[in-house]
Amino acid sequence: MPVLDQVQDDVKTAMKARDRKRAGALRLIVDVLQQDAKFGKGDEVAVLQRERKKRVEAAEAYEKAGRDEQAAAERFEAKLIEGYLPQQLSDEELAEIVAAAVEETGATEQRQMGQVMSAVMPKVGGRADGKRVSAAVREKLGA
Repeated sequence: MPVLDQVQDDVKTAMKARDRKRAGALRLIVDVLQQDAKFGKGDEVAVLQRERKKRVEAAEAYEKAGRDEQAAAERFEAKLIEGYLPQQLSDEELAEIVAAAVEETGATEQRQMGQVMSAVMPKVGGRADGKRVSAAVREKLGA
């Protein structure tokens, strides 16, 4: 079942349960997924990751500004979006993928990080955040 269909079903369920907060957040996700399906590449996982990242960054900004209520709302939406993303890789699994990519590319120093990242990201397939992958590659290359 496509993610869009699942989210739309969850909106109906939330509306029946009279959970306005959840229904409203899910409607925003449906809107973004529909826009991407119409105008974008149709990569639902990439859309969800991008939207989750926006929510996390917004929550941090609100928190720094002392606006805890808005920060909590953004965190709620980010957590909701996470539920539709693929299962995240464990640190061990990510380390294995990075090690294989380093061996495959023959990278030995920090300057070759881009080559390793290019090899790792398709294998990760949305199951790890770019920051996390970057940190793992940096660590493996000894920087």
